[in-house]
Amino acid sequence: MCPAFSSDVLIRKLRRVADISDDDAAALGGLTIQEKDVPANRDVLLEGDRPTNSFIVLDGVVCSYKHTGAGKRQITSFFVAGDLPDLHGIHLAVIDCSFSSMTPGRLGLIRHSALRSICEQRPRVATSFWRSTLIDAAIYREWVTNVGRRDAYARTAHMLCELIVRLRFAGRIEDHVADLPITQAALGDAVGLSPVHVNRTLQALRGDGLIATSGTKLRALDWPGLVQAGEFDPTYLHLNDPDVAF
Repeated sequence: MCPAFSSDVLIRKLRRVADISDDDAAALGGLTIQEKDVPANRDVLLEGDRPTNSFIVLDGVVCSYKHTGAGKRQITSFFVAGDLPDLHGIHLAVIDCSFSSMTPGRLGLIRHSALRSICEQRPRVATSFWRSTLIDAAIYREWVTNVGRRDAYARTAHMLCELIVRLRFAGRIEDHVADLPITQAALGDAVGLSPVHVNRTLQALRGDGLIATSGTKLRALDWPGLVQAGEFDPTYLHLNDPDVAF
């Protein structure tokens, strides 16, 4: 258990989305956060679970997903360092989707009782949590538009733009170079394409000079071009430092 490191990640994230005072930060620093290492592709929570904790992503990438009756997986969001994927579990007793680690990472578990207590005592902390869940909802809306109305080329470019911006915002990458150890199958589950179609689409993006890949590294060679290809507008991410997107 390393509460200092864990709370630093939480405080940094909340300060990026809301006004947190030093006193609020000190109160957050006093939360007991139990750290847990997770390997890649490990379920963290399953649909139907009734957890007594919420978790913060301290490192790595986590996804939320749903399965169809035929067993097909639809990834509904990615979460990076500082994100609180199941914060809504404070008020909703049953988890209505599943969460899985996409990469090796580390999570921080916080008891619901502690989160409710700090929200009651610290209104600005409660507001920051509320704002965080509203941003998550905005991301869901954008994903619905992306999967439902953009073609394969645009939706893949859009997804890459979002991941790069969110990882930059979380301080996990510099410039527009990202280490994205996410399989093409997982990317396909996020954008509603088969792995073969994802592979062809990535080849097209490389062929147009927009991206370069080497192993798990992805570089945006032409960031304005990738943004245009994906019709990407970071407004829905509600960044308090919009320059991080460019």
